[in-house]
Amino acid sequence: MNKRNFLKSIGLGSLAIMQPSLPAMSMPGNKSSSQPGKTTGKHRVWINPDEKDTLADIQQRYAAYKKAGIGDIFFEADSEKHFRTAKDNGIKAHRWIWTMNRGEKELLASHPEWYAKNRKGESCADHPPYVGYYRWLCPSKPEVVNYLKEQAEAALSKDYVDGLHLDYVRYCDVILPVNLWSNYKIDQSRELPEYDFCYCDTCRSKYKELKGKDPLEMEHPDQSPSWRKFRYDRITNVVSNLAQVAKQYKKPISAAVFPTPEIAKRIVRQDWTNWPLDAICPMIYHGFYKEDVSWIGDAVAEGVNGLHGRFPLYAGLYLPDFNGNMDDLEKGIRLAAQNGAAGVSLFGHVTPEVLQTLQKASGK
Repeated sequence: MNKRNFLKSIGLGSLAIMQPSLPAMSMPGNKSSSQPGKTTGKHRVWINPDEKDTLADIQQRYAAYKKAGIGDIFFEADSEKHFRTAKDNGIKAHRWIWTMNRGEKELLASHPEWYAKNRKGESCADHPPYVGYYRWLCPSKPEVVNYLKEQAEAALSKDYVDGLHLDYVRYCDVILPVNLWSNYKIDQSRELPEYDFCYCDTCRSKYKELKGKDPLEMEHPDQSPSWRKFRYDRITNVVSNLAQVAKQYKKPISAAVFPTPEIAKRIVRQDWTNWPLDAICPMIYHGFYKEDVSWIGDAVAEGVNGLHGRFPLYAGLYLPDFNGNMDDLEKGIRLAAQNGAAGVSLFGHVTPEVLQTLQKASGK
């Protein structure tokens, strides 16, 4: 099932939009150095390429994207036609991959032991949480890391792929954005065991080697700082390994992540400010968190402050959250720039009106 369809049905996901094209890119600006209301870098957009599109159609589309200031596209599927047409228009084409959430039938059939287990001992291989395609791999298993490195190499080895963009590079959502609780008729004001991962034998034994105790023997494992850090570090290790692959191919690596460092750690165990990336695209989808447009600026500021200039941040904006209000979209883009974002990443239907608003907000 395509991520887009999932979002349409429930609004949950790990989408992002993201990152730079080359490691030597501009660092994120700040309020003192950025001209108010103008972005300091090119924008990004997430796309699921349609092979039925004609060359004439996508040539016209990507020319318009370039004119509006979009410099990078993250493609959710491999399409040489789309990649090369984007490149012909001066846009970097990145392969956007699902990372820890891998539900391929062959993988499930051949390696069910690779999948994460929740605190109740249920495996994602046969008890997927929330939706049927939520099949999370365990980041502690060396076999999983090697498999993901192979997937990265397969993408980056193609000459028309300019970079790698990671999505679902995290654990399952132990807590959903509050706006989604009603979809599942659940109250997640505390961590529920069926959504708390990973408690497989590998994770438990590795943690026990470090701390001398089994997390399942704790009275409240969900409240243990060291158990949380262990899991942050497991995901960071996956990212570090994939970043090494990207470095070998001399291509940039970026990621779509949850909106702020605090939220990412708390609900999906992402410690993204410490990842070895070339750029980051936090999904600052204000509607998911029942926030107004001004929260985009707050979230960007928190992320930029946490990064300390290590790499640029591109604010992920979820177009449906703006309900067609181009004034609000312009405000969101400007707030992102004013708070230090190098640009924005757009997810949703990119209409001519959206492109015009992007140009206007960017001072182009």
